[in-house]
Amino acid sequence: MTTLSTIIFDCADPVALAAFYAKATGWRAGEGDADYATVEGGPVTLAFQRVDGYPGGPGWPGGEKHLHLDFQVADLEAARRELVALGAAMPEFQPGEDSWTVFTDPEGHPFCVSAA
Repeated sequence: MTTLSTIIFDCADPVALAAFYAKATGWRAGEGDADYATVEGGPVTLAFQRVDGYPGGPGWPGGEKHLHLDFQVADLEAARRELVALGAAMPEFQPGEDSWTVFTDPEGHPFCVSAA
C-alpha cells in the first residue's frame, strides 16, 4: 500500500507561496527557507521548491498544467472574496458555472474551490 504524503510545486519563491497556501487553507507553515518551504496540517503536506529561472505557473486555461488542487469550503462566496484578498486571481474562463471556481495562486498555478 502506498500513501501520498506530499505534493510539491516548482516555483520562484517557496516562502511566499507557502504563506499564501497556509493562509488560504488555514493550515500551518512548516519549515522553510529560500529554496524549500512547506504547509502542514491537512491530509497531505504541500511543499514548494525553488527552481532557478522558474517561468511562472502554467496558466489557465492553457493545456500546460500538469495538475491542480481542489478545495471544498463551507461558503463559496466568502472563500472567493478571501482568496482574491490573499493574492489569488480569478481567471475570466470559468467552466464550472456556479459549481466551482477556478483560481490561480500568486505564481499562476491553477486550483479550484467548490462548496462542501
